[in-house]
Amino acid sequence: MIRKIYPENPNSKEIDRAVDILKNGGVIIYPTDTVYGLGCDITKIKAIERVAQIKGLRPDKTHFSFIVYDLSHLADYTKPIDNQIYKLMKRNLPGPFTFILDANNNVPKILKSKKKTVGIRIPDNPIILELTRVLGNPILTTSVHSGDVILDYTTDPTLIHDDMGHLVDLVIDGGFGKNKPSTVVDCTGPEITIVRQGLGYLEY
Repeated sequence: MIRKIYPENPNSKEIDRAVDILKNGGVIIYPTDTVYGLGCDITKIKAIERVAQIKGLRPDKTHFSFIVYDLSHLADYTKPIDNQIYKLMKRNLPGPFTFILDANNNVPKILKSKKKTVGIRIPDNPIILELTRVLGNPILTTSVHSGDVILDYTTDPTLIHDDMGHLVDLVIDGGFGKNKPSTVVDCTGPEITIVRQGLGYLEY
């Protein structure tokens, strides 16, 4: 199933439809401010396992990230962060970044890396932010990769649906996506480190 949602004014009926799918343990594909994402409600363990299976990965060996609605939800899932990191995140979010932080015990074990860290995203995209807000839980996120040997990512949601629609419960068409992923920023060490330079350029 593919449904069109316009980012300028996300249709509440379509948002509710997607949220119902997530609440029932479904897996969806959705737009972000970078590439299209594949994900589910982080409280639904079987759905997390399904996402990992679609990606051909083991959930306990994979560094999944999740999307929160805003910074007020950080304390629910991460250990306390210092003021410098909080200010850095506030300056750059919403935006095309994944911030790696120390996870607390509220993060499902299946999502924690061996280092007990977690990636946090707040994309600058009204569709996924509204989905997260209405759901009331973070949404697991992992990039949708292209089967093309030249292109890393598929930007056209119709092509994504043709390729992966049978594997998921819903593909949200939010327009063409980008073909560059988020910039990954590790905030768990003594110094802030750019692990992967993607679409976002960090403003210190």
